[in-house]
Amino acid sequence: MQRRTRLVLAPLAAGALLGLGLTACAPGATTTGAGAGTDASTELTTDDITLTLMSTPESGAATEATIAAFETEHPNITIEYSQTNYEDYNQSVNLNLSGDQSPDIVLLNAVANTVKNKLVLPLDDYADLYGWNDFFPANQLNQWRVADDGTTLGDGGALYAAPAGFSLVGTYYNKAIAAELGIEAPTSLAEFEAALKTAKAAGALPVQLGNAEGHAAFVVQLLGQGMSGADTANAWAFGHEGATFDTEANHAAAQTLTDWQKAGYLGDPTTVNGTDLQGAVDNFIGGKGLFLVDGIWDAGKIGEGLGEDAGFLPFPGENTTGIGTSVAYAISTQSEHPNEAAAFLDFLRSPEASEQQFAQGFMPDDPTVAVAEEGTLQGDIVAAWAEIAEADGLVAFNNNATATMNDALKAGTQQLIAGQMSVGDFIASIQADWAAAHAG
Repeated sequence: MQRRTRLVLAPLAAGALLGLGLTACAPGATTTGAGAGTDASTELTTDDITLTLMSTPESGAATEATIAAFETEHPNITIEYSQTNYEDYNQSVNLNLSGDQSPDIVLLNAVANTVKNKLVLPLDDYADLYGWNDFFPANQLNQWRVADDGTTLGDGGALYAAPAGFSLVGTYYNKAIAAELGIEAPTSLAEFEAALKTAKAAGALPVQLGNAEGHAAFVVQLLGQGMSGADTANAWAFGHEGATFDTEANHAAAQTLTDWQKAGYLGDPTTVNGTDLQGAVDNFIGGKGLFLVDGIWDAGKIGEGLGEDAGFLPFPGENTTGIGTSVAYAISTQSEHPNEAAAFLDFLRSPEASEQQFAQGFMPDDPTVAVAEEGTLQGDIVAAWAEIAEADGLVAFNNNATATMNDALKAGTQQLIAGQMSVGDFIASIQADWAAAHAG
């Protein structure tokens, strides 16, 4: 008999219907756009208006599917949706926000310089009005809280984005290949490395990895935080004073990546560095690779491609951790309708929106819809999320630690895999990028 796995996070609290000054509670949050002059309220206009929303195909599919339900509830509000690919989006989002045709609502993949340049509104007043602080666990909002310096994240800062769903990076595995090789899902790093050795000896590719966009950084981060624990890793990712990337755990993680490359566990280095993430996913679906380290945003594609042979587990380590953040949306300071935009952000935690997020592979805001059959890919993801939540092991993306960290990790991991950089130089280069942006 199959058992159903349900995710439980936090109870829903009713939001208060009060009006507040938009910047009243947000430290360092002075803004100058049209939206900054509007008092935050849950009372919405009755005029016919149009909001514009920008996202990416990976994160926006569920959001786009939610728009119709919001428009049904608010027939005088139309939302025009647009999207562009992840890399182009990240390079252009600040330009779009500062332009004459700024969208009202934007996907915020990283804080980067968006908050420092005051391109999005603080949302603390809306969080109070709608009860977001009671609805979401604190660590899920802290990733979007930013201190006065515009770069340090975490508790105490102003809130700049609201979650629509949650992503998690872990380990996909091909159950058919594992069964053929007599490999069971590993529960420790030693078992994981034993599986890599067995796969290599049998002529199978142990790890499918595409690093054209720097996704080997996921492997380094998971190895490092699995050794150091989530608190240490988050302190660095959030930019806390005194944190450093120059740790024994991160040295060991980077060394392990290079060891795996030398052992042939990752495949040809030129191919690895020339393959993007979606290329790696396509290869994995095509049976090339026992494991793939990736986010649950690709769960729909992988589940469709591998069917019942697709499995997912937390990346094994001494500490149970995962890399995760929310698919989060912010409101432009130039929006002329910030209250209506905030109403849409609040709608993203509705059961209708949560069902769309879960269907697209994300963990939903409303945990009651996260129900899946045990043994399925979706069931594995729900179980992994619950295991990591139980261990309080969710860590923010290292890539978001500074506005330029993604580029630093991409260049560094590509050189590590190509054998063109030492582990020590890699660690130093990453910490130097961090120190240039934070107090250090």
